[in-house]
Amino acid sequence: MLPWSEVALRLLIALVLSSLIGWEREYRHKPSGFRTNILVGLGATLVMIVSLAFGDDPARLAAGVVTGIGFLGAGLIIQAQGQIHGITTAASVWLVAAVGLAVGIGYYSAAVITTVIALIVLFLFGNQKVRDRFKLND
Repeated sequence: MLPWSEVALRLLIALVLSSLIGWEREYRHKPSGFRTNILVGLGATLVMIVSLAFGDDPARLAAGVVTGIGFLGAGLIIQAQGQIHGITTAASVWLVAAVGLAVGIGYYSAAVITTVIALIVLFLFGNQKVRDRFKLND
C-alpha cells in the first residue's frame, strides 16, 4: 500500500495535468471544461491507486476506465444540422483519463509529456489560421 504522501502527490499531479487540458477546453467554450476534466483525471488516478493498493490487476481496471470514459465521450459527441460536433472534446476527456491512469501507476514522465503534447496540439491546431494554412478539419 502506498503511503498517504504518495497518494496525495499522485492526486495533486493528476489535478494539475487534467486541469491544464480542462482549462484549454473551457477557454474554447467546449461542453467538457475545467471541472469535468479534473474529475475524470482524478477518478482515473484513484482507480489505479486503489487497484495497486489491493493487489488487483491494474490492467483490468484500466481497461474498465477506458471503456467507461468511452460512454462519457459518446455523450459529448452530438450531431446538429448534418454536422458532428464534440469529437475533439470527447478525445480530450479520453486522454485525460489515460493521463490519470499513468499518474496513478506512477508513470509521471509519460503523463507530463502526453499533457504537453496534447496542449500543443489543442492550441496550435485549434487556431483557425493554422488549420486553414494546412487545410485541417476536425
